Amino acid sequence: MQVIGAGLGRTGTYSLMLALEKLLGGPCYHMAKVFDRPADVALWKKASEGGAVDWKSMFAEFKAGVDWPICAFAVDLVEVYPDALILLSTRDFESWWKSASTTIFPSSGQAEGEWRNMVEALFGNTFTSELDNKEACRVAFERHYRHVRENIPAGRLLEWTAADGWAPICDALGLAVPDEAFPHTNTTEEFLRRRRPQPSEG
Repeated sequence: MQVIGAGLGRTGTYSLMLALEKLLGGPCYHMAKVFDRPADVALWKKASEGGAVDWKSMFAEFKAGVDWPICAFAVDLVEVYPDALILLSTRDFESWWKSASTTIFPSSGQAEGEWRNMVEALFGNTFTSELDNKEACRVAFERHYRHVRENIPAGRLLEWTAADGWAPICDALGLAVPDEAFPHTNTTEEFLRRRRPQPSEG
């Protein structure tokens, strides 16, 4: 793993996944990838409950990782990957809340079976179980970012916003800036459009 994303979901993490895959020439772990790796669901639940996980085995094929669930364990992964850049994607809380409260949080509430168990363990133990409570989420949001900033060595931490695009990431990794636009995607509207039932689904 060359890059570990410490920023919460809905801080440009899907765009980061695409960007890092372009820059590093390999897959980037993201919650979207968990859907294709069902065995990981139980491992994330275990990790969220304090259990030991073989991270290097879990991420063997990945060059980077961003978004939930990995962002909740970024500080733990610093020692596992001592040469990795820790990329802290950030966003103003009000803007983040407006997005998260209409996308991933309602979607998480609809999870069933093992996925629901994982989501409840993840948010309950590493963020907050009160995903419909703005103030509880504000406290959890601020605590997460404070925890990362206080526990990651300054020389390994890159704070980044979606508006920053390629340059800061490429500078930190010593790579050339691609001759193409940064992949800004997965807006709230795009997220909701993907989740909206199609006419054939009733």
